[in-house]
Amino acid sequence: MTEAKRDQNSIPVILGVLNTDGETTTPPTADPTTHALGSINGITGSDLSGDIASRDENGITTMIVVSEVDGITPVELYINSSGNLLIKST
Repeated sequence: MTEAKRDQNSIPVILGVLNTDGETTTPPTADPTTHALGSINGITGSDLSGDIASRDENGITTMIVVSEVDGITPVELYINSSGNLLIKST
């Protein structure tokens, strides 16, 4: 399990969960020059996690959003092993 890194003000970075197991907390990455979030488009997968935000070893929660299907059900965001947020743009 990954611990959220912190800035100089002790604010933790955002976390998602690894798309291969749905539970390992993983930080997304961004290009340090452009500050663009690393992402990969069109990747699909299985729902491997519950409807509760995972926590790292220090209790920091992962990013959680609502389902596009019903606008209510909590969904954890998946990140691959390269630090790319999985997205669907279409």
